[in-house]
Amino acid sequence: MALEVTTMSRTRRRFSKEFKLETVKLVKEGPRSIGEVARDLDLTESAVRNWVRQFDVDAGVREGVSTGELDELRRLRSENRQLRMERDILKKATAFFAKESI
Repeated sequence: MALEVTTMSRTRRRFSKEFKLETVKLVKEGPRSIGEVARDLDLTESAVRNWVRQFDVDAGVREGVSTGELDELRRLRSENRQLRMERDILKKATAFFAKESI
């Protein structure tokens, strides 16, 4: 008899900035802990903890990369990836046409 192992994984959810801000306010302004807020809102503690940490970075209370800088970094990395792909295509096209003209 074989035992079947199943894992319950949570699908990745996305939350608005407003929802995250309200969640952080519940932790910062209320008497409840991160764990209690997370359980009440059916969130993981690590997610709420990360939101609180990022809020502190954005507010200048903690050192780190701000949300605006992270957004710019994501945008620049995406643009860089696109430019590399275009460059590689142009290199291949140049090699192809150079080979054809010989």
